[in-house]
Amino acid sequence: MSMNPDTLLAPPDHTGRFGDFGGRFVPETLVPACQELEAAFNEAWADSSFRAELDEVHRLYSGRPSIITECKNLSTQLGIRLFLKREDLNHTGSHKINNVIGQTLLAKRMGKKRIVADTGAGQHGVASATAAALMGLDCKVYMGAVDVERQALNVFRMKLLGSEVESVHSGSRTLKDAVNEAMRHWVANVADTHFCLGSVVGPHPYPYMVRQFQSIIGDEAHAQIGDLTGAMPDVVVACVGGGSNAIGIFSGFVDEPGVRLVGVEPAGGAAIGKGVPGVVHGMRSNLMQDEYGQVEEALSISAGLDYPGVGPEHSYLSSIGRVDYPSVTDDEVIAGFRLLAEAEGIIPALECAHVVAWISREAPRIQGQTVLMNLSGRGDKDVAQMMKILADADGDI
Repeated sequence: MSMNPDTLLAPPDHTGRFGDFGGRFVPETLVPACQELEAAFNEAWADSSFRAELDEVHRLYSGRPSIITECKNLSTQLGIRLFLKREDLNHTGSHKINNVIGQTLLAKRMGKKRIVADTGAGQHGVASATAAALMGLDCKVYMGAVDVERQALNVFRMKLLGSEVESVHSGSRTLKDAVNEAMRHWVANVADTHFCLGSVVGPHPYPYMVRQFQSIIGDEAHAQIGDLTGAMPDVVVACVGGGSNAIGIFSGFVDEPGVRLVGVEPAGGAAIGKGVPGVVHGMRSNLMQDEYGQVEEALSISAGLDYPGVGPEHSYLSSIGRVDYPSVTDDEVIAGFRLLAEAEGIIPALECAHVVAWISREAPRIQGQTVLMNLSGRGDKDVAQMMKILADADGDI
């Protein structure tokens, strides 16, 4: 990602803010740790040897560059030209590996022996467990009890990879509470432990650092779609919970004025669509909260999107009108999940099915346009959940 200050995705200011959003709202005990991480990341990102090592691991281990697939059947059906950026084909099955490989390399560079991670759908947890095994680091993953139940396969994968998984029973027992517990663990073990945060959320430098590690998606996609079509897409769209896959692909197109950027939120967790600015997990951003400022529970069929906040850079991009953030319902998501599977032979993660749902709904208004969708994860983890949902609804698939 360019450090050009004229880009809309310039680094945050000296306080870690993107416009009115971001910052570092943490206990005093964590301020030195955040400052240490900020200095270490800036030094590493400017170090050509670190960047070369990161690129080599991605090429030889993660499976990058990920390909772009044209959906000819669905394109004909919807009257658009649809392309998928295939982050689902990365090792571990999602975009999460991009950030985790970067953070674990950085943790080793800093002399940390352990990582602690949060996870919702389990994809970040699996990626963290995978990278920890690769790098020879101990790993502990916090996961909400609700998500542990609906993502049992990913829980087993994490344990199989040698990581400890702790089920969180406080609060809504989902991603928000897993982040809370992971941050508490970091406070108590900061000397030898790196907190491997999974999205573009949290105190500075996490939103910026994670964005930089995920910008590889947009850098690749910009070049690939140009080679395939000879032009920029009309629309680039991704799902948004915390928002790392979206900011990753947006980074390649945010400075292309003719490209419409769309981040699709779940109707039950639309932090930008329904939330107001507030502070959660060390950052100021849009947040679902009641009239008394209490954080409201986010609800989504997808374990990876039931987060009541959103990355501060997304709040900033919304505030300046550069990105639109519509929402879709769970019923639309179920239909989107089936649509991509049946039309193209690609089973998406439920997170990505939100994007398919929006594209299907929006298709009559974007006839003839080229749409680039970030397919940020594969649907293996959601098959058991969807099998039950569809059986209950139809009696049979």
